Amino acid sequence: MEIFQNFPLWAALFAIGFAQFVKVPLAYIATRKLEWSLLTSTGGMPSSHSAAVTALSTAIALEFGLDSSVFAIAAVFGIIVMFDATGVRRHAGYHATYINQLVSDFHKLVDEVKSWPQKEETEKRKELKELLGHQPIEVFFGALLGIFLTITLHVIIH
Repeated sequence: MEIFQNFPLWAALFAIGFAQFVKVPLAYIATRKLEWSLLTSTGGMPSSHSAAVTALSTAIALEFGLDSSVFAIAAVFGIIVMFDATGVRRHAGYHATYINQLVSDFHKLVDEVKSWPQKEETEKRKELKELLGHQPIEVFFGALLGIFLTITLHVIIH
């Protein structure tokens, strides 16, 4: 049962869970809507991806030192994940927004041209997920959250 002793793993998983949970009250403050679907969604503040990889890197640094090869692997992995969250995934979300708008416009055109009586078919269409990536500030606060949570857990557990 060594897996239960793996502090870096549990710190990263805890950071993901905490970051996802915190999205609900933060969104409520901003929108005055309680959206429990944020617990399992991508994107948003703070970035759970950033929290996870910085928690993992921080825990590894605390256990093996900043000069270890394991820390180097975790740090580079974390940088790539955070870069991807603000780059490729964020832009994929922008593309999804435009595609959804094009699909919506197309359906409006078809409705106007043919006067479709079957509205349930247009309601059944699946939209692409638009909130895929993160703004740089979301990644930054996710990273800070991961570091802070891991140091706190390390002090409490070790």
